[in-house]
Order: sequence, then structure tokens, then C-alpha cells
Amino acid sequence: MNGPVAVHGRASFTVSSEHDAEQKRRRLGLTLWITGMILGVVLNLFYTFRGILATQGSIIPAMFVGAVFAFPPLVVYLFIPSVLDRFDPEPWWCLLMAFLWGAVAATGFSILINSTVHDVFSAAFGPKVGDLVSASVSAPFAEEFWKGLAVLGFFYFMRREFDGIVDGIIYATFTALGFAAVENVLYYAKAAMEGGDVLAGTFVLRGVFTPWLHPLFTAMTGIGFGLARESTKSSTRLLAPVAGYMIGVSLHAMWNFLPTALGSAMGAVFVPWLLLWLLFVAAFSVLIIALVVRKGRLIRENLRDEVLLGHLSQEEIDLVCSPVGRLRCTFGWRGASGRNFIRAGARLGLSKWHTARAMKGQKRTISADFIIPLRDEIKQHRAAMMARAPRY
Repeated sequence: MNGPVAVHGRASFTVSSEHDAEQKRRRLGLTLWITGMILGVVLNLFYTFRGILATQGSIIPAMFVGAVFAFPPLVVYLFIPSVLDRFDPEPWWCLLMAFLWGAVAATGFSILINSTVHDVFSAAFGPKVGDLVSASVSAPFAEEFWKGLAVLGFFYFMRREFDGIVDGIIYATFTALGFAAVENVLYYAKAAMEGGDVLAGTFVLRGVFTPWLHPLFTAMTGIGFGLARESTKSSTRLLAPVAGYMIGVSLHAMWNFLPTALGSAMGAVFVPWLLLWLLFVAAFSVLIIALVVRKGRLIRENLRDEVLLGHLSQEEIDLVCSPVGRLRCTFGWRGASGRNFIRAGARLGLSKWHTARAMKGQKRTISADFIIPLRDEIKQHRAAMMARAPRY
């Protein structure tokens, strides 16, 4: 009699310890996020006021115009990755944290580093060298580092909300879109000061043709951390994020180098250069869709035995794994209870997937502790749905 009780007690203690450790990580992560945000605000304000003083205030109305051109398109930009992440979408507050980190903290620290590098090399070797080093060396390394820190933060501090490659790409995309929006304010403001034609051309280039370049660069880091999350190999967990970051830096440096080096002569090769990058983005989009489809298949495969165990029906698994399941619930009788049911089902499939991989690699994972609570949650959401079911 005492044996099973003792074993159960040790198991409960282990689960409780895991939960406490997770809560401590989350609190530490939130503290670091708030600290970075505060410093980012200070740095952005400092360089904004420095720009205002340097232009004797003439940049203020131009920055307002830049904000008008930079922020409204975010409605479209942010909607697209939200739609793509059909299975187990990330919590809205996580996506907001990622976006704000990119818009405030990453821009603040990056402008500090880039401005310092530009000033040092301009003073030593002239403005052209300063521009080239700042744009082609400093910016890629600094900007991808500070954007990538957001992905690292979710990977380490919010492991329950970070399941694999798709999640890494989504967090990287939201961070990069926040960064690009603030950066675009500055580009559009400078263009507005040069005239309406320059502003229109800058908006078409940055807002229409290349709004996905920053997400493309940072998503390489996201893919690296996603591979680390999915792998049980220590070497992959260590090297994949570094490799992803370096690929992102390299792509960023390639995009910045040629226009900075050629200057006004860039016009001769501009069209093929732009087409090349549009092909990069198109290929990346296809990759994301393939990864999302893969995620849906993994969820379905890991939920199949739930039918045999009596926890789910085949119809319910089809609902959980349907690309339009949430829409069906939103505009059907299942409502919010149905959406919560789908999320719990997807989380159960992913938790079982993580647990199976951890057992194969003889490692411990907190995902194993979520399986039974998620099954209970599914029962609750099913009961709530049944209470809403139409009566004939």
C-alpha cells in the first residue's frame, strides 16, 4: 500500500518542481523583456531627439508622414502569418510581445550600434566607408542579433508556447515586422523630405515589393531555434540556432551591400536584383506552407491512438486538424468552445509528439506533464460544445 503512494508522491513532486521551474523561467524572461523595452524606449527617444536637433525640427512633420505610410499596412502584413499558422496558433500576447520587442528594443539597440560604427568609420576613413561598413557589416550582425533575441526568449523562457520550426518562424516574423515598421518610418520620413516622387518610390519598394525581407532574414534564426526545439541531439540544439543566425546575417548583408556599394549606379542592375530577392521570398513562402502542412500531419498522427483510447472521435480529430476548423467553429454552433477544443486537441498532439521524441532520446520533457490535463480540458470543452449543440 505504501509503495504506490510513495511513487505517486514522487511523481507529483516532480511535476510540481517542473511547474515551479517553468514559472521562474517565465518571470525571469518577463523581467528581461521589460528591461529591454525600457532601454529601447530610451535609445529611440535619444536618437529621435538628436535627429530633430540636427534638422532643426524639419523632420517632425516628415516623421508623421512616415508613420502614416509605415503603420497602416501592418494590418495586412500581420494578418498573413496569423492565417498561415492554422494549427495551434501562438497566443496573441506572445505575438504582441514579439512585435513590440522588434519595434522598440531591437530598433533601439541596433541604432545605437549602427550609429556608433558609422561615426567611427566615417571619422577614420570617410563617409562612404562609414556607410558601407554600417550597412553591410554592422546592420546585418546587430539587427539580426537583437531581433533573434526575441526568438531565443520564447525558445528558452516560453517553451510551452514554442513547439518547433513553424513557431520559430512565426515569432521571428512578428519581431521582424515590428522592427521593419519603425525602420520604415525613418526611410519614409527621409524620402518625404526629398519630395513626393521619392516618397512614392520608397513606399513601392519597401512597402509593396520588399516588406517580407526582414521577416525572411530573421526567420532563418527562427528556423534554427525551431530545429533545436525539435531535435534531441545536443549538437543540433547548439549549432542550429547559430547556423540560422549566420544565414540570416549573410542574406541581410547581401541585400544591403550592392545598393550601398554601387550607389547611383545601382539602377543598371536594380530590376534583376529585385527579382532575385522576390524569388527568395516566394521560395520561403512555399517552405512555410509546407512546414504548416507538416505540423498538421504531426498533430493528426499523434492523435490517432486517442480514438482507440476513447478520448477523441475520428470526427473530432478531423475538426482539430482541419485548416478551416476554427472558421467552422466561429461561424457555426460550436463557437468559442469549439475553438478552445481545437487548441486543446492540437496541444495534446504536439505534447505527445514532444514526449515521444524525448523518450526516444532518453530525455525528460515538461510536455509529458501536459497530456493528462489536456485530455481533461478536451472533455470540458466537448461538454461546453454539446451544451451549445442545436436541438432538432
